[in-house]
Amino acid sequence: MHISHRQHFFDHLAQTSEYPLALEIEKAEGIYMYSPDGKSYMDLISGIAVSNVGHRHPKVLAAVHEQLDKHMHLLVYGEYVQSAQVQLAKALTKTLNLQSPHPSPYGLINNVYFTNSGTEAVEGAMKLAKRFTGRDGFVSCFNAYHGATQGALSLAGAEFFKRNFRPLLPGVTHINHGYLPDLERITDKTAAVVIEVIGGESGVRVPSEDYFPALRHKCTEVGALLIFDEIQTGYGRTGSFWAFEQFGIYPDILLSAKGMGGGMPIGAFMASQEIMAVFKNNPILGHITTFGGHPVSCASSLAALQVTLEEDLPGSAIQKGALFKSLLVHPAIKEFRGRGLMLAAEMQSFEKLKHTIDRCIERGLVTDWFLFCDNAMRIAPPLIISETQIREACEIILAVLNEA
Repeated sequence: MHISHRQHFFDHLAQTSEYPLALEIEKAEGIYMYSPDGKSYMDLISGIAVSNVGHRHPKVLAAVHEQLDKHMHLLVYGEYVQSAQVQLAKALTKTLNLQSPHPSPYGLINNVYFTNSGTEAVEGAMKLAKRFTGRDGFVSCFNAYHGATQGALSLAGAEFFKRNFRPLLPGVTHINHGYLPDLERITDKTAAVVIEVIGGESGVRVPSEDYFPALRHKCTEVGALLIFDEIQTGYGRTGSFWAFEQFGIYPDILLSAKGMGGGMPIGAFMASQEIMAVFKNNPILGHITTFGGHPVSCASSLAALQVTLEEDLPGSAIQKGALFKSLLVHPAIKEFRGRGLMLAAEMQSFEKLKHTIDRCIERGLVTDWFLFCDNAMRIAPPLIISETQIREACEIILAVLNEA
């Protein structure tokens, strides 16, 4: 007999809002999650861009089990040669061996520093940029989200999330994502520009084709590092393995997490060996982590990478995203934005969207909104979703919109 954990959830787990979804999920498989009583929920948000290859992909599970039979944690990061870490780092750098008309002055990215999460990847990259450039200024975007720790929160572009945690890091300048005149705010005092290739929590904002070449040129001109936050967009979600491939430019530092893990916790910041080498001295052990690059997470991540490439999930994301756009046509949807399977369906108000989301969940379809765009529906399903499942999801959304 199943015993509900719902009350214990409220009694003993720290809450981050007054109104959590509080769905009790007992198991998950593919694009579905299941409650203890067997009700299925189609996951249209992938745990916020995490379950790119679906929940419990068989090849990911096999890799995890194989690694568990070898070893788990051995020692703090970077001291032992661990095959799971090495194989994943090699595979990641292979995806970054890309020719670009707007390259990094420091060459191709060939070094990976593994972390436990995307936020930790941001923090590590900020330290790296300060140490490499000798500068302490950062530029990030309004309505951007890079994590909740104090350095990452300093980059965030919404004062609502920051005001009660000040003082934060000084020297952070904010610009508007995709707005060319703001690039003049990047100066010879800037250590790095930290920017999402496609704005995530701002409601999936795709810049014009001329924006990133201009940004790359400006960073190179003033000696600032260009850091791409691909924590949501990486691992195939937008139609290429990395979203930046679609814009003809190359970063100095790249951040990844979320879909990278295949369901396990992992993140990374990546750079050329020239940049990364500054962590080796003055001081020695310039960045340290105990569990970053955990071998089980690395094994899971490598399997997810291989599945993504072998099944051409980035390529199929383009067609599947186009199908969503063709089906979700309704007077209540004012704008439909995105690339691949990173999509936003904008409605006239938060109230309209919230009603739609609540009714969809009742019908077994989990959707969500964005932190800085609360009138747009997040559509970011596992990349393995089928066309039949897309049609089913769209039928539910349209039926709810018609009811209202």
